[in-house]
Amino acid sequence: MSQRLKTKTKPKLDFGTAWDYSPAPDSTPIEIASKYKLFINGKFVAAKSRQSFDSINPATDEVLAKVSQANAADVDDAVNAARKALPAWKKLPASERAKYLFRIARRLQERAREFSILETMDGGKPIKESRDFDIPEAAKHFFYYAGWADKLEYASPGQVGKPVGVCGQIIPWNFPLLMAAWKIAPALACGNTVVLKPAETTSLTALRLAEIFQEVGLPDGVVNIITGDGRTGAALAEHKGISKLAFTGSTAVGKQLAKVTAGTGKKLSLELGGKSANIIFADASIDQAVEGIISAIYFNQGHVCCAGSRLFVQESVYEEVLEKLEIRLRSLRIGDPLDKNTDIGAVNSPEQLKTINAYIAQAKKEGAKCHQLKRKLPSKGNWCVPTWFSGVQPAHTIAREEVFGPVLAVMSFRTPEEAIQRANNSAYGLAAGVWTDKGGKILEIASKLEAGVVWCNTYNQFDASSPFGGYKESGFGREGGRQGLLEYLDFGGAR
Repeated sequence: MSQRLKTKTKPKLDFGTAWDYSPAPDSTPIEIASKYKLFINGKFVAAKSRQSFDSINPATDEVLAKVSQANAADVDDAVNAARKALPAWKKLPASERAKYLFRIARRLQERAREFSILETMDGGKPIKESRDFDIPEAAKHFFYYAGWADKLEYASPGQVGKPVGVCGQIIPWNFPLLMAAWKIAPALACGNTVVLKPAETTSLTALRLAEIFQEVGLPDGVVNIITGDGRTGAALAEHKGISKLAFTGSTAVGKQLAKVTAGTGKKLSLELGGKSANIIFADASIDQAVEGIISAIYFNQGHVCCAGSRLFVQESVYEEVLEKLEIRLRSLRIGDPLDKNTDIGAVNSPEQLKTINAYIAQAKKEGAKCHQLKRKLPSKGNWCVPTWFSGVQPAHTIAREEVFGPVLAVMSFRTPEEAIQRANNSAYGLAAGVWTDKGGKILEIASKLEAGVVWCNTYNQFDASSPFGGYKESGFGREGGRQGLLEYLDFGGAR
């Protein structure tokens, strides 16, 4: 197969109404190359390592494509290309940079169906999530930061920031295209150039995004995409040619990167793991709260860093909430991620499924009561039925460590003070949810929770204009909103 998707018409890069668009018709062919190269200096090039690895559909075990394994020499080429492109890109009028970002967003919208299907096939998430959340949100981030490109003096009042330089960016496998947009869009708006490394198991939509960069005429070297495993990420993090490293992933790897960059002068931002609390008060709308519980933990198979994996329910409504939760769980549909009616797709990899099952076994061993849907699962692929545990104690592993799967730990509380204390009793501080019909209580509780994001009477609501990030072992720095720009600006002088 050809490296590029064949389309019947040329893209229309007009500047019409941003949100008024028609996605690609169902007849648009979705092609996947048999092998993908690296994207360096505006071109797809063979990896110097001459090595590759399989990108596998987690729902079928089918090999979708061979993906190139970049080595240190390939990383060096990508960084050098970014450095070469930097002077011209940062001197380009901000309004011109904005046009490129806008065009990228428009092409994402026009090719939305294609990207949605590819994201689902490569990652295992339900197509309705890819179609209704991942791809639209990715486009929104490019639109949003296109608007900021010529207004950077307002990003930090009283300070004038300059581009940081070459930005190394390492993204995870749970929201591949969206994480790429979260990082690339603000970096480009601020006048930086980028070397992006997608996750090993989900590289295909990032590589297809590179096709859009070519289509819109993004100058060569402004964005480079190198694929590979942890060795590739390590080579990028350690490279002396980058001025900024942005990482989203596990806390363990984040700690390693903090050590690697310490004393180097590189700017660092980390968005790491979480064990977020979801607190249900007796005066909440219980039916609404139950829907919020489902969204908080079972969205994207629980592959969400801010998942509401610790549920705290006030004692007086504890039994009612669990009864309604169990009834609601019975209606969840598990199966083919490409079926628009599917609610729960496939776990991203056999390794992650093994990790999830180990946590479930450990919770049972420690005395928590396991509740699971009874479903006949496909014979191929990686599948985990939605699971929840009652009788969970704060010392249980399931209440302390991030599972990163569709597993919920349920606990009770009596008073607001106890809820706050138990919610904050965690090494993490990424997100939280509060459910109550009293506005004053919402503000009071939210102000005392040690979490970067607090949702009130909802969960997993995101917006390009809102910052996202955490405290403690959930990392530091913010992505999204005006605050996300500050990670890509240098206020201490030009580099």
